[in-house]
Amino acid sequence: MKNRGEFKTPGGKLIAVEFEVMDGELHNVVVTGDFFLYPEEALPVLTGALENTSASLDESSYATAIRTALDSSAELVGSSPEALAAAVVRALSSRPILARDGND
Repeated sequence: MKNRGEFKTPGGKLIAVEFEVMDGELHNVVVTGDFFLYPEEALPVLTGALENTSASLDESSYATAIRTALDSSAELVGSSPEALAAAVVRALSSRPILARDGND
């Protein structure tokens, strides 16, 4: 079962995250939305910041992990590490999405 959360950055863009929780950790993390990420190749860094992290962290801890992973080599435009962290927390507090076709 997948968890999905979204956050609309005030005055900015939508950022969304989808993942599975297994053994108390986030796995198969996918980040989407209408934000911009420079360079584009930094997307795996962004998802990697959340992959295998504890599902029991608070919003601030997720934001710190994301910010640390992006460091100065990448820039989120129209969103922020805090917005992605808020989406993660929303995903964790919502009901998981059941697979419709059995392949998810």
